[in-house]
Amino acid sequence: MSAPVPPQGTPRHPPRLARPHALARLARPGFLPASPGEVEEFWAGVRRRGTPLVTPDPAGSEEHAAVTYLWRGTPATRRVQVMPNKLADPRAPEGNLMERLPGTDVWHWTVRLRRDWRGTYDLHVDEGGGPDPGDPAYWQWLRTQRRADPYNSRTLPRRWSGDPVAYAELPGAPDALDWAPRKGVARGTVRDFQVPSRHLGGERRVWLYRPALEAPQPPELPVLVLLDGEHWQPRLGVAHLLDNLIADGRIPPLAAVLPESVDASARWAELTCRPEFVAFLADELLPWAAARLPITQDPARTVVAGQSLGGLTAAYAAFTAPHRFGNALAQSGSFWWPDGPEAEWLTGRLADSPRLPVRFWLSFGEQEWVALPAARRLRDTLAAAGYEDAVYREFNGGHDYLCWRTELADGLVGLLSGKS
Repeated sequence: MSAPVPPQGTPRHPPRLARPHALARLARPGFLPASPGEVEEFWAGVRRRGTPLVTPDPAGSEEHAAVTYLWRGTPATRRVQVMPNKLADPRAPEGNLMERLPGTDVWHWTVRLRRDWRGTYDLHVDEGGGPDPGDPAYWQWLRTQRRADPYNSRTLPRRWSGDPVAYAELPGAPDALDWAPRKGVARGTVRDFQVPSRHLGGERRVWLYRPALEAPQPPELPVLVLLDGEHWQPRLGVAHLLDNLIADGRIPPLAAVLPESVDASARWAELTCRPEFVAFLADELLPWAAARLPITQDPARTVVAGQSLGGLTAAYAAFTAPHRFGNALAQSGSFWWPDGPEAEWLTGRLADSPRLPVRFWLSFGEQEWVALPAARRLRDTLAAAGYEDAVYREFNGGHDYLCWRTELADGLVGLLSGKS
């Protein structure tokens, strides 16, 4: 029986769903200046503390906090929009507009969040020169008016290009200490290569991580294939994470192979359950890496990992090539794909197939209202199909590398440490 053929020519966007629950917006916080004469002192305090400002929940809950984003306007400022990752509904952009404190240059927006939330965010500032706020093109124009938050030094590299993106982490959010380079930790090496591919029709840039090894070297290394390599290594520095996890004994020394995704168009073309891309990974990329490092042929010690469309592809690679990929680490996977008549195509194939010798590690953000319904149906499908060792987690965040980097660490430890 031939394998089911994935749909082609599908829309290049997720389902258009409205946010099911409104954000818990809060009234004007009490710490804002009470008069124009207090404004300078207020901004001096903001400069010392940094933004956003985190204060106790007005309702008295110890599990929640009030989070206030701020912008110091000018006489030309007409509107300011704050866009925390997945705490904004594109269908209701007015809900993320800041209010101006009358008679001052203080613009503010406060939301109630659980204390384990974290997320990146953008600020869009209208200082004139664009469409009138009532014009249908206004909101699209406003999103081009991005500004850095001058009171927040915490940033991550932005996907693809542009200035870094600011982020906020509440006190109960998971930390990312494993990502920081440590003194005294043996460092692996990373080199980039151009790998020829008959399946993809050309060459593909790939980063290859080799762990720091002491003699005698192990006969073979577990291997991680991590998609979107151009972001994970050159921008985020995933090698530091691997060095630290190995040094701590949380994962064994491993090799990592990180192919690039080229650009957004190529991602849509290749990371939507495409057999030729899986053939590139299994039949070209891993043999290429094996010619340079002693990597395992054991699928149980091989992890394919990805995020968003990459998460969908990681699961698809394990489904179609279980002889090579015994572990799929999918973060915020686009399991809704495609947006159309054959929605959740991969989940349907898993439901119709016998249980494979594959372990799934899945994680999703609680704020990802578009992805969560399909994610939970996939979870239930895997359980019904007998994948009793599948792991499913939800974190308090969105579709965000800030969250994915700690989830990646936890997933690698869970899949490679030998512990359940």
